[in-house]
Amino acid sequence: MAEAGAAMRVLVIGAGALGGYFGGRLLAAGRDTTFLVRPGRAAQLARDGLVIKSRFGDLKLAAPPHVLAKDLRGPYDLILLSCKAYDLDAAMADFAPAVGPQTVIVPLLNGMLHLDALDARFGAEHVLGGQSVIGATLDADGTIVHLNDLHLIGFGERDGTRSARVAAIAALMQDAGFASQASETILRDMWEKFVFLASVAGMTSVMRAPVGDIVAAGGSELAVMLAESCRRVAVAAGYPPRDEHFNFVKTVLTTPGSPATASMMRDIERGGAIEADHIIGDMLRRHDALAGADGTLLRTVYVHLKAYEARRARERAQ
Repeated sequence: MAEAGAAMRVLVIGAGALGGYFGGRLLAAGRDTTFLVRPGRAAQLARDGLVIKSRFGDLKLAAPPHVLAKDLRGPYDLILLSCKAYDLDAAMADFAPAVGPQTVIVPLLNGMLHLDALDARFGAEHVLGGQSVIGATLDADGTIVHLNDLHLIGFGERDGTRSARVAAIAALMQDAGFASQASETILRDMWEKFVFLASVAGMTSVMRAPVGDIVAAGGSELAVMLAESCRRVAVAAGYPPRDEHFNFVKTVLTTPGSPATASMMRDIERGGAIEADHIIGDMLRRHDALAGADGTLLRTVYVHLKAYEARRARERAQ
């Protein structure tokens, strides 16, 4: 891998809301960045460029460098993995030719389950911990719309060491137009996000409503109960959320009038695919392993999401 300060070749997996935003910022900052995309998105990028709308500055990058899986040649220094969990197997097959002896993969997926899949396919020595904090969506015309004031990538060695390759990635992302953090507690960071996401996504998805409407309906106690169930799993895994973080989760879930939702709820409302197994399903499986812990609420949320998936599959087959 390139040393800190040297040029690094970056491959961003996908040019959707997440990969397109961070990859676009890297490209605009002069970093050697290429997007691995599918034919439809490739045609869109060639025709319209990569377009970002954000309070931190709009971007329009004409014909950003991109490649199809069949044309991928040679290793890259850094792979930013920004796909959804249900696309992970296909994505790993697509970018495998880009993984060389020194390649580092920074996964930005939600949850924790993907680490096992990446380790099994490429070896744990290639896989850092990683997370992103951003609200963004992809419009029908392919424009990336940044929805909030957050745009952070966190990354680090899973054993907590500060390595040369982490320093190189930190140098790459410095002054690239978004916040970045080289973390010595990246697994705890990922678990905290897992607890937050499973709680907010689970509650807003099962209720099909933003937080404020759930609070108005008297659902605050139920939301906190779901968060407590998720917190128990993190504690059992050895990564208890910090008190200030868990208090933040509870505040988000109980704020009157809050418009907060999760992307999973928005995906359901538009009839899209969801990460039911990777987020709620994995949290439930881990919770079921805890002796004496009542997982009824988590199980109810999971069954609801799986019922949605079953209905979606049936309707798409008709």
